[in-house]
Amino acid sequence: MNKEESPLFTAKQGQYLAFIYYYTKVNGIAPAESDFERYFGTASSSVHSMISVLKKKKFITSVTGKSRSIELLIGKDQLPEFK
Repeated sequence: MNKEESPLFTAKQGQYLAFIYYYTKVNGIAPAESDFERYFGTASSSVHSMISVLKKKKFITSVTGKSRSIELLIGKDQLPEFK
């Protein structure tokens, strides 16, 4: 994404997307919702809501009922710096 382009997602959504990318890269498996809870210090309902929003916006996909099945649908070059 060019600096001139406005992001397609909020700063918080971008951090969740970057977390998915780096967690998967380091661990070889997608994060579980509990991993998001620990990292971001949020409640499970907040994590679930964010995951739903990211799916609805078609930034990620996952298999319903299958744990650790989140996949990014955007490229690494579209992700913000991970903080």
